[in-house]
Amino acid sequence: MWRYMCLPFLLLLWNDIGLAKASESILFPSESGFDGSRIPVCSSPDPNLNYRPVIGILSHPGDGASGRLTNDTSSTYIAASYVKFAEAGGARVIPLIYNEPEEVLFQKLELVNGVIFTGGWAKKYDYFEIVKKIFYKALERNDAGEHFPVYGICLGFELMSIIISQNRDILERFDAEDNASSLQFVDNVNIDGTLFQRFPPELLKKLSTDCLVMQKHKYGITPANFQANPALSSFFEILTTCIDENSKTYVSTVKAKRYPITGFQWHPEKNAFEWGSSAIPHSEDAIQVTQHAASYLVSEARKSLNRPESQKVLSNLIYNYKPTYCGYAGRGYDEVYIFTQPRSRF
Repeated sequence: MWRYMCLPFLLLLWNDIGLAKASESILFPSESGFDGSRIPVCSSPDPNLNYRPVIGILSHPGDGASGRLTNDTSSTYIAASYVKFAEAGGARVIPLIYNEPEEVLFQKLELVNGVIFTGGWAKKYDYFEIVKKIFYKALERNDAGEHFPVYGICLGFELMSIIISQNRDILERFDAEDNASSLQFVDNVNIDGTLFQRFPPELLKKLSTDCLVMQKHKYGITPANFQANPALSSFFEILTTCIDENSKTYVSTVKAKRYPITGFQWHPEKNAFEWGSSAIPHSEDAIQVTQHAASYLVSEARKSLNRPESQKVLSNLIYNYKPTYCGYAGRGYDEVYIFTQPRSRF
C-alpha cells in the first residue's frame, strides 16, 4: 500500500528534476544576457556575390514527347526537370529558345549568369551551331573577367566535346540508355573547386558503391580516346568514369581546367524531378546528389557580377510560360515547357 501512496510523489519529483535539467540547457533571452529589446543584426551581403542569379537553359528541337503534344515542326522544348533543378539551387530561369532570331537569343544571354545545355538527341544543323555560338560566348565572358558557369548535361556534354575537339566522330556507342549507376573517381583526383567538393564524405563514398546517378545515353567517350585528343585533355580534367551494360568504360564527369564549366554524361536533374522510368534512383542519397549538383551550379552563378535591368529579366523569365504535363504516358518526361511563339520583351 505504501508503494502506491508514494507513487504520485515520486512522479512529481521526477517531473521537477526533468524540468530542472531542461532549464539548465535551455536559456531564455533574459537569462542569456540578451534583453530582448535589441534587434538581431543580420550579416551584410557580400558585395562580390549576386544573390539573384538567373540561369539560361537552351531549348531543344521538338516537343519532348515524340510529337504527342504538338505537330508544330518549329516547336522547341525544355524539360521542366531542368528548370526545377536550377530553382532548387536558388536561381531563376530564362529560356533560351534556340530557333529565335539570333539577335533576340543573344540579348537574352546577356540577362543570365550561367547556362545549361540539356540532354536530347540533336547533334547537327542549326541546333549544333547555336550551342557552339553560346559556348564560345561563355568562354569570351569568362576571358573578359566575368565568372560565367556552364553545365553540359548528357547531349550538352557530348556537344561540348565535339566543339572542343573539332571532331564530329569523337563519340562512340555505349549501352547506357536507361540505367542507374555508380561513379568511379579517377585515381588521385582533386575534387577541390568541383561540384563534388561540398558532398559529405559519406555521400562521396556511396557514389562509388551505390547506383545514385541516372544514365540515359547511347554515346560517350572512352577515357583513352578522351586523353588521346590534345584539345579535350588540355581543356577538361576527368573526374569520374562509369561502366555501361557491356562493361565498357566511358567518361562521366569532367571539369574545365581554366573555366567554370562542368560536363555530365549522367543526369543530375532526374533523381528529384523525373518519374517516367523505374530505373531512376529516388533514395534520400540520390536526392542529395541532385541537390548538391544544383547548389554548386548556382553557387558558381552567384559569382557573376552581371546585373541586367530588372524589368527585362522579369519579362523573359520562365514564369511567363506554362509547363505541359506529359507523364500520363508513363515514360519520358513528366513535364515540359513548349515554345512555339517567342515572348521576349526588350
